[in-house]
Amino acid sequence: MEKWMVIAGVWAMCATCAILFIRGASSPAVRPVPVKDSSGRDVRGLIDAQRHES
Repeated sequence: MEKWMVIAGVWAMCATCAILFIRGASSPAVRPVPVKDSSGRDVRGLIDAQRHES
């Protein structure tokens, strides 16, 4: 019985480390960054409109 508990503990530790490694290696969620010109106006809408026109 003790041997199976050690084996289960090793597998649980490997699974935990794999999950933490995969979560750490994945890219973070992408959040939009506010774009402002020198006067402080939000120009993101202007940039998006120019991108769709071309």
